Amino acid sequence: MNNDTETVNKPEVLILDVDGVMTTGHFFYSDQGKVMKAFGPDDNDALSLLESELEIRFITGDRKGFSISKKRIVDDMGYKLDLVSTIRRVEWIEENYNLSSVIYMGDGIFDHYVMNEVGYSIATINADKNAKTYASFVTQRAGGDRAVAEACLHILEKFFNPYDPKKLPKKKGRTSGEWTV
Repeated sequence: MNNDTETVNKPEVLILDVDGVMTTGHFFYSDQGKVMKAFGPDDNDALSLLESELEIRFITGDRKGFSISKKRIVDDMGYKLDLVSTIRRVEWIEENYNLSSVIYMGDGIFDHYVMNEVGYSIATINADKNAKTYASFVTQRAGGDRAVAEACLHILEKFFNPYDPKKLPKKKGRTSGEWTV
């Protein structure tokens, strides 16, 4: 289903892996255990451009770092986050959505299984080789370095209305970021 030349149904949901997509994929440890992840800039702002077009949710397989991801994704950004095994993602998606209506963004060693089943898939440039091979689109940016922002602009152009950088986006819901007045 991932072939970019195929007719793709209008997507209903964007599901993003957290580690390696929203983050650099690096985990920072102290003698206390996993204490930090590096999230990149602009991704939250770009996701806000998509909110009126489709559902956005996040998944992670990182049980030990779940509280760190929850702080950023749920508490700060206001999106849903689920703990989903990296090898059970197709099953989880199928239980919750029609596979053909899903855009999936990932980077990991098992993400190509998902990319082969969903309607459309996106990999980061620094993703696993198989993920990039099976992806419908590969970003030019790395995870944690505006790859999600690039993917959002691509999704708008491919499935909805392209982002016009000459026009200030209309407020269609919550404003992303903390730069509001």
